[in-house]
Amino acid sequence: MPLVEGSQSSQNIEVSIILLCAGRSTRMSDNHQHKLLCEFDGVSLVRRSASAASASQASTVFAVTGHRRFEIEAALEGVDIAVIFNPFFGSGIASSITAGWRAAQAGGADGCLIMLADMPFISSFDLDRLIAAFKEAGGRAIVQAAGQGRPGNPVILPRSLHQGILELQGDLGARGIIGHSKLARIQVDIGQGAHIDVDTPEAIVAAGGMLKG
Repeated sequence: MPLVEGSQSSQNIEVSIILLCAGRSTRMSDNHQHKLLCEFDGVSLVRRSASAASASQASTVFAVTGHRRFEIEAALEGVDIAVIFNPFFGSGIASSITAGWRAAQAGGADGCLIMLADMPFISSFDLDRLIAAFKEAGGRAIVQAAGQGRPGNPVILPRSLHQGILELQGDLGARGIIGHSKLARIQVDIGQGAHIDVDTPEAIVAAGGMLKG
């Protein structure tokens, strides 16, 4: 795909990853387990996701923490990412997206890849394919992961959506912005991993994880 007329060279386009780690795991069991502290192949899910993000071609990775921040941040020690605490995490996912977005924009990012930390099958290769598609589009398109033709996560949002991102509220994420935007939308099929997140103990076990924390 050729660059959009007037867009910058793909070599100069920078993508930051916003890794969302602040949620309260409200669909977990009554024993207060945290989904992001559950383990896959002996590694906590949050560290697994952060490691995939860190190994990608993203220029920077911002992990936004909130609920049980000290345990989550301890699990992230040694991974090459920046950690941002969101004190307003209880208001919903929007506050974490905007916290990460502000940090990424302050660093000059042309686009932000919004990544949920509870998706165990997202690899650095998947992230690199999304980033490559965004760069090929000149940093002017919404790039969304898909599986079998159905849109899923993660998604890359360009800097031109800045004001709309800052106005997000509650627990709806960026879905409304994506749906109403007139920007070109590119889907990159990464397989069923685009649809698998683990919100419950049953989902964690079904995905091959072990309940912890």
